[in-house]
Amino acid sequence: MDNDLLEARLRDTAEICERTSRPKFLGFLTRDERAAAEHILKNTDCHTEYFGGYEGAERVFLACFPYESSKYSFPVTAITFCFRKNDALSHRDFLGALMSLGISRETVGDILTEPGRAVVFVADEIKKFVITQISKIGNVGVTAKEGYDLPLPEGDRLAEFSATAASDRLDCVIAAVCGVSRAKACEKIESGAVTVNSAPALKQTKTVCGGDVISVRGNGRFILDSLEDRTKKNRLIIKYKRYV
Repeated sequence: MDNDLLEARLRDTAEICERTSRPKFLGFLTRDERAAAEHILKNTDCHTEYFGGYEGAERVFLACFPYESSKYSFPVTAITFCFRKNDALSHRDFLGALMSLGISRETVGDILTEPGRAVVFVADEIKKFVITQISKIGNVGVTAKEGYDLPLPEGDRLAEFSATAASDRLDCVIAAVCGVSRAKACEKIESGAVTVNSAPALKQTKTVCGGDVISVRGNGRFILDSLEDRTKKNRLIIKYKRYV
């Protein structure tokens, strides 16, 4: 979502809650959008909470409540899809099937997959439509039902990687972890496609360190473990994790 549009929608959500003394919801928000919401709404009179259908969700709904203790539940529903275990279906397969129905990306939360099962979190407003309209993912037959059984699928997992860079400057590190040229990394930074620890990063010369989380639109999220060791040619060794 465009930054100006996001800010306008966040302020509208809070204003409606304050004016009507009724809860108002907005979502699903990405991790970066949630960070922006926490900053923009920190001085509002309404109470804010975030939930994506389960603890630790990546994509979440924002709730603005007129008071801290609320009886209202979030408008999020889990849908479980079952299929044969030998039919490998991924997050991308399910997201593609949902988008092909003309559904807005904002109405779809996390998609957790494992052999034979996927749990997809959606906005309440589209749950019946999704359950009735999706019987196949590609050429694979699936059955859909509301709710889910524990434990949830693990979904994407963190894998460890390493790369080398000339320095700990943001442009150098992005070029290394994304496998692109330094010029391309600079373009991504200048276009606003990069955040560090959920904050916009617009300076190529910004330095990063172990523990930082870098998000690059179109490339994913990278968790830096260390940038300390050097190669024999004095290049910085970057150890990091990313979701796969």
